[in-house]
Amino acid sequence: MSQRTVTLLGATGSIGLSTLDVIRRHPERFSVYALTASTRAEELAVLCREFRPAVAVMASTEAAETLNELLADLPDIRVLAGEEGLCEVAAAPEADTVMAAIVGAAGLPPTLAAVRAGKRVLLANKEALVMSGKLFMDAVAESGAELLPIDSEHNAIFQCMPADKVRDPRGAGITRILLTASGGPFRTHTVEQLRCVSPEEACAHPNWSMGQKISVDSATLMNKGLELIEACWLFNTTPANIEVHVHPESIIHSMVEYADGSVLAQLGSPDMRTPIANGLAWPERIDAGVAPLDLFAIGRFHFERPDLVRFPCLRLAAEAFVAGGTAPAALNAANEIAVAAFLEGTLCFADIPVIIERTLAATEVVPADSFETIFAKDAEARRHAREQIGLLTV
Repeated sequence: MSQRTVTLLGATGSIGLSTLDVIRRHPERFSVYALTASTRAEELAVLCREFRPAVAVMASTEAAETLNELLADLPDIRVLAGEEGLCEVAAAPEADTVMAAIVGAAGLPPTLAAVRAGKRVLLANKEALVMSGKLFMDAVAESGAELLPIDSEHNAIFQCMPADKVRDPRGAGITRILLTASGGPFRTHTVEQLRCVSPEEACAHPNWSMGQKISVDSATLMNKGLELIEACWLFNTTPANIEVHVHPESIIHSMVEYADGSVLAQLGSPDMRTPIANGLAWPERIDAGVAPLDLFAIGRFHFERPDLVRFPCLRLAAEAFVAGGTAPAALNAANEIAVAAFLEGTLCFADIPVIIERTLAATEVVPADSFETIFAKDAEARRHAREQIGLLTV
């Protein structure tokens, strides 16, 4: 049994809390070096009192000051702020494992810092890989970091592949990856109905407990589009070799098809503690606190093809990957801005893909030859997206 010390980027989100639940169940196997959060100082303070990290980081200076006050009686916990603090704890030699669970583009710098430091990186932040693709995977190879996917679908694919053939699927005789999607809360809605849905409805996922942004992405199928791009980089393949299956029960998390006709699937209850425990303890297996799967109660599984007319985000993501260069970064930036506008009530749900498509058309694709270029295009795409939202809502 190996012991691991964990830095948790994004401790107060759904992935972070699930990770801490698994760690809590195995105090002899895991300790916490650092916990980070965006703005929820009070919530992070509670977690700090339980897990006693050496360092705590808040995204903003103001939130860090609040956390410092809340932890005034615990002077052994050092409080840092901002991207610099996030990157410092991500790369710190005191931890061998980093859970990358910061949502969105903000997660890229600290996740990259963890990769460059050669950590075991548990990747729950799909945007980091979507934005920087080849540069990110090159950094993994150069540093010798151990990259383990935590998204339930990518973790399922990982479990269905030979461990030494993850980057060589053809060498393993793999012909296709079958990526499953729940379909979200609006799977049966008409085009007209999609124009009237509310943020509250979009965040009420039928199967999974997730944060607001990921819930909306699931409802638009952009989450599956981002996962499609992520799968291409993780498993060294292309969208032509990945087929998305809408599977409303969310029990089969993904499948891998082999040349001999075999299809291997990973099944489990829709609970993120399963892939988190897999990543934390890999290659061992540990109790994740998840109830046993009752197939008799489920009865049967259903599969549908995704409707790219009602949910064009999946198509846009595939097109961005094929376009290459900075197109995926622009796609992600436009989506983040559009989703934020929808959650704020200033953009119609059905117009999220409209903003993304218009932003992609307005943002020139250039080679993604440096992280500076990627961040510049991310900023440019965000400006274009805000402009397009302004034009659409006038």
